[in-house]
Amino acid sequence: MRGYRILASNVRAGGVELDLIVRRGGSLRFCEVKAKEGEAYGDPLEMVGPAKVARLRRGAEAWLAAHPREAELDVGFDVVAVRGRRVERVADAF
Repeated sequence: MRGYRILASNVRAGGVELDLIVRRGGSLRFCEVKAKEGEAYGDPLEMVGPAKVARLRRGAEAWLAAHPREAELDVGFDVVAVRGRRVERVADAF
């Protein structure tokens, strides 16, 4: 990923596991990665409901409190859905 820098992966903050924290220029993205094996188990995006969003926001706030320099960046949340060999990124998912 050219121009991207992964700052952390599978890190715990605020009692929450954050899958990926990625920086590109002045933007900081908290990325939740969901994968499903086959359609019988539902869609990965369905796994990120209101309760999960609240936990991820709490984790992001805790991580930013511990990394105040990054708190100055433009912060956003993405969800990455892995479906077999296909990957879909939903930017600004919540």
